[in-house]
Amino acid sequence: MTAKLTGSLRAAPATVPAMAALILFVVWAGDQAGYPVTHWGPGGVIVLALLAIAAAMLRPRVGDMPPAVRVALAAMAAYTALSFLSILWASVPGDAWEGADRTLLYLLVFALFASWPQRGTTAALLLGAWTLALIGLAAFAALHLDAAGAGKLHLLVPDGRLTYPTGYPNANAAQWLMAFWPAVLLARSPRLHWALRGLLAGGAVLLAEVALLSQSRGSLYVTPVMLILVFVLLPRRVRTFAMLVPVAAGIAAAAPAVLRVGDHLVAGQVVPANVHSAVTAAFLAGLAVAIVVASAAAIETRRAISPAAHRRARTAVAGVAVVALVLAVAGGLAVAGNPVHRLEDAWHSFKGGYSTEGSTSNRLVSGLGSNRYDFYRVALNEFAAHPLAGIGADNFSQQYLLHGRSNETPHYPHSVELRTLSQTGAIGGLIAIVGLAGALLAAWRAMRGRDELAGVVAAAALAGFGYWAIHGSLDWFWEFAGLGAPAFAMLGLACALSPARRERDATGVEPADPADAAASRIGPPGPIRPRGLALGAGAVVALILAASLALPWLSELQVQRAAHIWTSSRQAAYSDLDEAASMNPLSAQPYLVAGSIALRYGEVERADRQFALALGRSPEDAYATLERGAIASSRGESARARSLLARAVRLDPRDELAGAALRLARDGKRVSLTELNEAILRKAQQLA
Repeated sequence: MTAKLTGSLRAAPATVPAMAALILFVVWAGDQAGYPVTHWGPGGVIVLALLAIAAAMLRPRVGDMPPAVRVALAAMAAYTALSFLSILWASVPGDAWEGADRTLLYLLVFALFASWPQRGTTAALLLGAWTLALIGLAAFAALHLDAAGAGKLHLLVPDGRLTYPTGYPNANAAQWLMAFWPAVLLARSPRLHWALRGLLAGGAVLLAEVALLSQSRGSLYVTPVMLILVFVLLPRRVRTFAMLVPVAAGIAAAAPAVLRVGDHLVAGQVVPANVHSAVTAAFLAGLAVAIVVASAAAIETRRAISPAAHRRARTAVAGVAVVALVLAVAGGLAVAGNPVHRLEDAWHSFKGGYSTEGSTSNRLVSGLGSNRYDFYRVALNEFAAHPLAGIGADNFSQQYLLHGRSNETPHYPHSVELRTLSQTGAIGGLIAIVGLAGALLAAWRAMRGRDELAGVVAAAALAGFGYWAIHGSLDWFWEFAGLGAPAFAMLGLACALSPARRERDATGVEPADPADAAASRIGPPGPIRPRGLALGAGAVVALILAASLALPWLSELQVQRAAHIWTSSRQAAYSDLDEAASMNPLSAQPYLVAGSIALRYGEVERADRQFALALGRSPEDAYATLERGAIASSRGESARARSLLARAVRLDPRDELAGAALRLARDGKRVSLTELNEAILRKAQQLA
């Protein structure tokens, strides 16, 4: 086994840098899912370095790649370039730069995993290692939750929904369920060791239970969609059903105890005893399923089954599956009632926003009420207003302040499709469709190839990406690098298993393994001069990309440092913010923070200058406009104050503070800077 794995690694040496990238993704998964730029910025530089090393050592030959993979890479590169170009027309260029950098990160990840062919063995090693790492992290999260005291529980599970470790319940659920599907689909393969199959199946139960602790309604609605797609599109349906039966039974056995955590709160607080019961039930259910699946897999491995017996078993399982499907559909109709009425109720609930009539006993069945309808309305209107190239990467926030109706202030439209259309327009949407189609075609060929293990891994990886994409249609998962990067890694891994384009032998038969010709790529070097020029050009491009990823990250570090030290060292904080502004010449954030600090110290002149600099970089910033208007009012500059405050209201019509300040100015009264900023602070604390 070791010799076979070593041979596979030699034939697919890109496995080593890919594994290093997966370690980075696991680190992100344990800390806010890589959301802050201070996490994914340096991570992007690391991925870029891994890709550069792989390119220098392994010399990828574009002509050998499957055409579909080349199309996917070219489209992702074009979409990344469009994201950077959108800085030119974005109203908030700093946010557009950050959004383009995040897209660049996903391009680098996809290129690292898709540009070199993989064997089934090495691909299984990569996907299996990441999946097992997420299972281990889920186990740690559950144990950490069980060990936390009552005070810590309130931080980890506010309002009965687990937020640890991502900080956002829906992202929590997505993180575990992205690994759930690869765990289930890998566990069904007889090519894996029986003990590993049991561990993956039991781990899938644990992943599902920890995801259930976050009570994500999106995951509840996405799961049946995933089930349908898995059975309709992926091969080996009978095996999939046979694996899902014990896994689903284990999940169902522990689910009541898990749901009790959020359903039975005392004075809005989580009960530690309920948490302990839920964690115990989840581990016991996972252990039971692991034993059952491992035992069945061991029997399958060690006992030869005749073809006739195999066919009878398949027929029996298929019959049970059909009966289960009929019962599930009938039971669903019985519970749901008239499907037309249910759809109408769901649509009204979705449009109506959050319910004000009290909650049901369980959040998962409390309807579709949220403010997403309003988010989507604004995003579609922005696409209609800017149909070709959109409003610029990550520039949704200001537009929602201007046109939204809810009391929320979302930074993102909560849908990967609407993000694409509203921010990069029809051009970006078309490029994204072409790239996704190329990648899916390559993955489809890998699933239908002659290497059985490669097909299993490709299907499992594609399912992991599919969950991210479908759930990301309802939420802002593109912005979590700890979710998006593994998703594009899995898509790239599935592409890497597609049969490579190469010369056929004299008989016209292609080798079965897509990585058979990989070793021939590491041959004698070509002419020194052309290779030297290529390396030089590549180094220049890599340095430019590294600078693009590093500068916003380093700037944010300086902003955070200033925010920590301003109470004890004001001048040092100002110095840090000046450096931050020079590192990121597009962001208004350093000037906004500097202006806020100056106001706390009563340095009104400095504050006004800083807010003016912020507006120079982001002319539609409502906060800076409001503060400059209030400063003008406090100085007695009535006309200027009315003009600035009126503009602040136009930029954020639902801001009650701006409206109150404008009314004071129009009544000939002065706005109190102290009272205004205390009110802004209280509002920010309430939102947090």
